[in-house]
Amino acid sequence: MLYLDNAATSLKKPPGVYLSMMKNTIANSANSGRGGHFYSLRATKKIYETTESICKLFNIDSIERIAYTQNATYALNMAILGTLDKNSHVIITQMEHNSVLRPVNKTCRYSVIKADRHGRIRPADILNLIRPDTKMIISTHASNVCGTIMPISKISEIAHKNGLLFMVDAAQTAGCLPIDVEKDGIDLMAFSGHKGLMTPMGVGGLYVGDNVSINPVITGGTGSMSESLVQPDFLPDMLQSGTLNAPAIIAAKESADLILKETPEAIGAKEHELAVRLINNLMNIDNVIIYGVGNDKDRNGTVAFNIRGMDSVMCAQILNDEYKICTRGGWHCAYPAHCALGSEKTGAVRASFGYFNTSHDADKLTDAIYRISKHYKHKKNGV
Repeated sequence: MLYLDNAATSLKKPPGVYLSMMKNTIANSANSGRGGHFYSLRATKKIYETTESICKLFNIDSIERIAYTQNATYALNMAILGTLDKNSHVIITQMEHNSVLRPVNKTCRYSVIKADRHGRIRPADILNLIRPDTKMIISTHASNVCGTIMPISKISEIAHKNGLLFMVDAAQTAGCLPIDVEKDGIDLMAFSGHKGLMTPMGVGGLYVGDNVSINPVITGGTGSMSESLVQPDFLPDMLQSGTLNAPAIIAAKESADLILKETPEAIGAKEHELAVRLINNLMNIDNVIIYGVGNDKDRNGTVAFNIRGMDSVMCAQILNDEYKICTRGGWHCAYPAHCALGSEKTGAVRASFGYFNTSHDADKLTDAIYRISKHYKHKKNGV
């Protein structure tokens, strides 16, 4: 099988991740921070080392600013529900994932920055949406649907000039695009491990800047202040209730160190090159529609397309069943993004390249799409 669904999760991990996961499931499954015995302390030390590597990756100056979660969805919910309430107003982009849309819709009032048919927004449009009760701007770093990269530094500048917090959903970019929380002016950032960071599933995190006041959404055992009925008011304990997934977090150091060595810039450039190769190929097939910014530099390794008139889920299923290629059809938990792109009625087929993909993979998918499109056209015409 050819795997091209890295926007959902990276199926293949660096060898060191597998070895670490196996080793530490056996040797370091003790509960970090729960006791002073040898095994607990060793798990804590190993998690600390992983956090140091992740901080280097994002230029975070203190390991206490990262709280581990199960995934980016949990981190986004923690940030949104922990900083906003019914009296708050927040500004989001039309390209957001349901992991932002649903908690925002549940929690507070919000306005949406409209995107164009390529998934791009104009930062200047934010100014017209700011109100006296606006507290925060939230933006995905790159669309999970079509790969369009958002101008987060420009959005951050507008947010801070107007006294607002700025939060980034880095689920699609952590590990495969450069992120610097200082230079990019990020106050809160949610990231998943199992995508671009190539960690085992069950690892995500929330970065909380030192200027952010956040309330814990989940409370319980933290291993600290056990004598108190009140949740600790210091990070990361405030946001880390319950047992951490120690083996998976420890294994994340292997992939984080690999990314630090190769650099997110280089990894992102490779994935971008593969996406552009696929787009240029698909542009030569008459009845294929491509969404997003085309072969522009402002995209990552995710490509969304359709065969004109064909259901996207059907196309993805044929790719899987007949060509052994894994993509994803549908609306990708981001229906408003499809409304901007013009694919709201059909959804789209999404192919997303990762660290281990090659140019051969882009060409193999191209060939399959060409064959499917020709067969569908003939069938539709009754030939």
